[in-house]
Amino acid sequence: MIRVVLPQHLRTLAGTAPEVQVAVDGPVTQRRVLDALEEDYPVLRGTLRDQTTQRRRPFIRFFACEEDISHRPPDELLPTSVVSGREPLFIVGAMAGG
Repeated sequence: MIRVVLPQHLRTLAGTAPEVQVAVDGPVTQRRVLDALEEDYPVLRGTLRDQTTQRRRPFIRFFACEEDISHRPPDELLPTSVVSGREPLFIVGAMAGG
């Protein structure tokens, strides 16, 4: 199981705890984790990525092992510690402005 930590606004929308777990079949990538998350929590469809292009939404960031992986290819494998469940994948709502 992959651990995913959601920001407050998405937790409220999905009615979840701060951390959820999703099952991913096959290689564990950003795309597959988001697919599983949207499958388990359909209300999140379109909040993390555009439903047509599948591109990450502005102001949404992904972190694994204290590293921003938001701009990495969505089919790149996630770190082993995330795959093993030792570390979660963090989804963060970014802020803009001063």
